[in-house]
Amino acid sequence: MASDVQVTNGASKDASTDGKNEGISEEEIALYDRQIRLWGMKAQEKIRTANILLITCRALGNEIAKNLVLAGIGSITILDHEVVSPDDLGAQFLITEADIGKPRAEAVRPPLQKMNPRVTITADTSIAALKDPSFYATFTLTIATDLDYTALCTINEAANFSARPFYAACLHGLYGFAFADLITHDYQIERQVLSTTTLLGPETPSRTLLSVTPTPSTGPGAPHREVLTKREVYYPLRIANSSPLPPTITRLARRKKQVPPLLTCARALFEFQAAHLGRSPSHAAADLAAFTQLARATHDMLSLPRETLTAEFLKGFLASLHAEVAPAAAWVGGFVAQDVINVLGRREQPLQNFGVFDGESGEARVFALQPIFEAEGMGNGMAMRQAGAQASTDQAPL
Repeated sequence: MASDVQVTNGASKDASTDGKNEGISEEEIALYDRQIRLWGMKAQEKIRTANILLITCRALGNEIAKNLVLAGIGSITILDHEVVSPDDLGAQFLITEADIGKPRAEAVRPPLQKMNPRVTITADTSIAALKDPSFYATFTLTIATDLDYTALCTINEAANFSARPFYAACLHGLYGFAFADLITHDYQIERQVLSTTTLLGPETPSRTLLSVTPTPSTGPGAPHREVLTKREVYYPLRIANSSPLPPTITRLARRKKQVPPLLTCARALFEFQAAHLGRSPSHAAADLAAFTQLARATHDMLSLPRETLTAEFLKGFLASLHAEVAPAAAWVGGFVAQDVINVLGRREQPLQNFGVFDGESGEARVFALQPIFEAEGMGNGMAMRQAGAQASTDQAPL
């Protein structure tokens, strides 16, 4: 059964109360002083009222939960129906040998609570696949980790149904990825005023500049600064996984060669899982052949040169499936948590929309995987998002 721990920071667990709070106490200001200086009091107030759902709490989930709890989110629910096994002791720092046999969601709650007693932490040991779509409406944002492609898509669509942002992330040894579907997200960036005129309107196929507002002067001789309000439009994982790379990459041979083969393998893994009831490739010859064929077809679909997808990389990726390596978990988990914090505070450019991390090469890249529409022939669902993107270019400055 789920368990609750009460806190005293005044944060509400109802997503509908975002932004409504009793004010940050002096103790909280002292506790979060460093991050308040980084992203401001208003952003911290939004963070402290956020109610986050984290699905699956293995090594990657440990890192995400730790970072969000230390940042002072209002509440977090850990949804994980698995029990702790001896295999979990390698990279999952929130559990110990004494937790073997216990529900993982229950096992990670006490150490998380010790990190920040002000945060409400709930353990839910039910199965995510059995949750009604309305379940996700009670959360500010959902993060699903280490699940198969079909499960991720199902949760993504349920979160979309309730107009809630969604993140997906998975770890495979030294390799990891993160995906974001924020539906439509407005955020602000502060910068020094440029000497050239800044034009409102589309900046990229997904991003629109809505307004530019001067900030009050901080004193004589201080540089003039301004706040830019921008909007990003997103698409669900199921659509992103079948979308091409942007023309800014595919039209230049040099840039195509720079795309890591990890992107191809991550998408091929999704396709394999979708065709095999959620399971990943085993070491059986038939599975290896099927995955290799999918990877090569995916590489071709992305218009990438065949020589960048080597047999050596395919072998290394397959050998790493579902393995947990602590440094890679720390990097991917920290990246996801930081992006979530930025999104909650509506500060800085969010992930758009698929990031990959190769711990072997130390390379991390983000790709905007979005459909390319013709002028006519869009389905109703895509037309709605496309219309939303167009509407943002016609909207009056906020």
